[in-house]
Formats: sequence, C-alpha cells, structure tokens
Amino acid sequence: MCVIFFCADASPLPGGYKLILASNRDEFFARATQTAAKWANAGHVYGGIDLEPGREGGTWLAIGHSGGVFKVGALLNLTGEPKPRDAVANKNILQPHNHNNSSPTTTTTSSFSSSNNNYNNTSKVHPNNEHFLLGRGMIVADFVTESDEEHSIQSYNQRLLKDCTKYSAFNFVSIEIGPSSLLPAARVQLLSNVPPTLEEYQNGECYGFGNSLPHTPFAKVRHGQAEFEAIVKEHGAASVDTLAEHLMKLLKNAHKFWPDAELKRRAPNWGEGLSALNVHIGDHAYGSRTHTVILVDSDNKMHFIEETMAGVDPQGEWQKTHIIKDF
Repeated sequence: MCVIFFCADASPLPGGYKLILASNRDEFFARATQTAAKWANAGHVYGGIDLEPGREGGTWLAIGHSGGVFKVGALLNLTGEPKPRDAVANKNILQPHNHNNSSPTTTTTSSFSSSNNNYNNTSKVHPNNEHFLLGRGMIVADFVTESDEEHSIQSYNQRLLKDCTKYSAFNFVSIEIGPSSLLPAARVQLLSNVPPTLEEYQNGECYGFGNSLPHTPFAKVRHGQAEFEAIVKEHGAASVDTLAEHLMKLLKNAHKFWPDAELKRRAPNWGEGLSALNVHIGDHAYGSRTHTVILVDSDNKMHFIEETMAGVDPQGEWQKTHIIKDF
C-alpha cells in the first residue's frame, strides 16, 4: 500500500514550484531497502532502491533529470487483485553494487543501482510459463533512467500498456516536466493494468492516487488530496522548510478514514488498518516506513526529503535525508 499526492506545473508563478510531491511507502518493516540517494550508475537519478532478494534494483519512487527534462515515476500496487493461476514471480537478475559517492548536500554517502545495460533483461517473459510475472519496480527505474525518445512518457507508456498484463496489478504514475518552451511542457499519466488503461491529467492541478483505480479512490486518498490541495494553495510559494513541514504532517496523519466500502472490498481483513494515510499494523510489522517530499522550484533546484525507518520498529530511530541538487 502506498499513496502519492502531487502537482506538476511547468510554468509556476514566481517563488513557486514546478513539482510539489508527497508520498508514503507502505511495506513490511523488515524488507531490505536502500535510502534515497543518487544512483551509482545513473547519476542523474535520485530515489530509494529495493534490496529485497529477487527484486534488487527496482524502486517505488524516483526522479531523474536529463536534457532539461524532469521525469518522475511512482509505482502503487492495486490491492485485492488476484494473480493469474500458477503465476510465478520473476527472479530479478540485477544485483546492487555499493559505491561511495560524493553526492550534493545529502546525509547519505552510499547508493545502489544496476547497470543500464541489464534493464531490458527484466522485460523477458519466461518461455515456458505464460503466467510468469515480472518485477514491477523496474518499470520506474527504466522510465526515469533513460532519456531517449523511446522512453519519453508517451512512447514508454504506450509500450508498457501493450505488455502490462505480465506484471502483478499496479498503478504507474509518470510525470514529465520540460522547459516552458516545449508543448506540452508538463505531462502526467497514470497507467493501470487491471484493466489495462492509460489516462492523462492536466498540468498545474493537484492529484492523489493510491492502491485502487483512480475513479474509485479510497477515502483516505480523497481526504488526503483535498488537504494536499489546501496546502499547495496556502503554502505553494513558501520556503522549502515550511512547505515540506506541512506536507510531512499530511503524510503522518494516523486518522483512520473508516469505514471505506472500496477498501473493505479490496482488503477485507486489513481494511481498517490500511485506512489511514500513515499506516501502522503492528501485528504484521507493516506500515508507512518511508515518508517522501520532492520539491522542484522554478529555477530547477530539487529538494528530495525523506524520512525512513532505520530499523524494524516505527517507534525507534528514523533516518532523515535531504538531497539538494541544482539542475
């Protein structure tokens, strides 16, 4: 389970932001994860890395910048969708490599990535099993890493749409923000694979997505989007510290928006526990283990702010990372 709220505006007002994004990653606390950093073999990309055996090299959220264009990708699973009968999870062949990098103004000193030459290997389907499912985290990694026309938001999503049933159920949020001289300067698309659909959203609007289809959002997503929009309206030209503080407060909201018919339908056993923006299900050691705010100002300065659990206890130590990069 995850949530994401964002506003992409290629031509913000003076003092405003091209991108305002807030996201929670909900996951089992013990899942191995690399905190946000510059990627070792893709120095124009920033984000966390999944280190789960069999899923190494994938990511749930990342941002890249190349050729004057920002690209953001985020992956949200679709809760409650059954896997195909006899489905087999793909063993990702990518292996992380530890590199000590001198990153711009960041509290982390090491990062993980995978050779770009290996990305295409994850798109191969097992020849003897039509229900062989691919690791979804590489969808984001591939999109934000490559900058050729084949990986532009439109081309990439059109190809993915044709191949998307080879993955477990997901929502893929993609954002592309270029110079204001380009038309369209900012594009936002959401691709869902159950059923396969691709929708485009307007520049400059506030959006929120979660683990259901966009036209049947969970109550927490509806409420969260309304609060996010209010924050953007009131603090959208404020300092990074002020805006980030309000967005982090939103992400840490533990109020349960329950009952919720759509969430109950999709997750009958865990529904109430999942109904808060800030999830905590202690019995299963599962919850919102990472809070992320990404801001890109009108001068192309990026702030990637992350608070993530340092261990397996949400009441214990949290690691804070603030990456600042002028593009």
